[in-house]
Amino acid sequence: MSWHVPEEDLRAYARGELAAPALWSADAHLAACARCRSALGGTGDVDGAGDVDRGWERLDAELDAPRPGVFEALLVRAGVADHTARLLAATPVLRRSWLGAVVVVLVLSVAAAYGAPAGQSPTLFLALAPLLPLAGVALSYGPALDPTYEMAVVAPVHGFRLLMIRTVAVLAAGLGLDGLATLALPGFGLRALAWLLPALALTSAGLALTPRLGPVAGPAAVGGAWLAVLAVAEAVREGGPLAPFTAAGQGVAAAVALAGAGLLLALRDRFDFSRGSAA
Repeated sequence: MSWHVPEEDLRAYARGELAAPALWSADAHLAACARCRSALGGTGDVDGAGDVDRGWERLDAELDAPRPGVFEALLVRAGVADHTARLLAATPVLRRSWLGAVVVVLVLSVAAAYGAPAGQSPTLFLALAPLLPLAGVALSYGPALDPTYEMAVVAPVHGFRLLMIRTVAVLAAGLGLDGLATLALPGFGLRALAWLLPALALTSAGLALTPRLGPVAGPAAVGGAWLAVLAVAEAVREGGPLAPFTAAGQGVAAAVALAGAGLLLALRDRFDFSRGSAA
């Protein structure tokens, strides 16, 4: 061979400090060059043959390591820790299919609001908007949909922390899309924001029920209760907005949100449900 690994690179290789791509070049060369393997053993730092084996193991590990996607890479660039970015990137409902479905629902509800008679509240939009963050949270963690669920079960991460990481991400996406849809309803003024407190109330209540009912059944029960409340409110309404979107209804929603948050905090040690409960 006319080329050999420089002595300083051999020393760095022996100490495990040689960076790619010089590391890969050295690995490939050492596998076929007895002279450089002998020189590596003469560095006094490690055994040459053993370090070649370790070098190949490092190379295999680098080649087999999963490559971060665009979303994960952006999170890391924004300062999010690698492991947290991986947990967020694997969240099923942050994929394009889910976000696209949410956008379609919001567009249709906004269109329905524009078709409503003058002076009425955008009832369909206000009814659907709180359900979208709740559904996102319900589908963000559990064996049915989470591709990293089995790894999460054995990972040294508390179930409550994992759920909160994904909940914050899903809420940010869901509430952000709801907020953008609200901007498309300027004619309704503050009435178009009446979905916000119910959304927080439903999400906190659904999470509070998660340790007992599971990550899907708990939010599903809360969503069903919300639809029942809307049906009753519609049946007894005598003109004006539905009861949940009045001042009194907003106060109740705020109280439920605070109670749910308090209960969630009190039950935080019971969120390792994933080992024994199903979604």
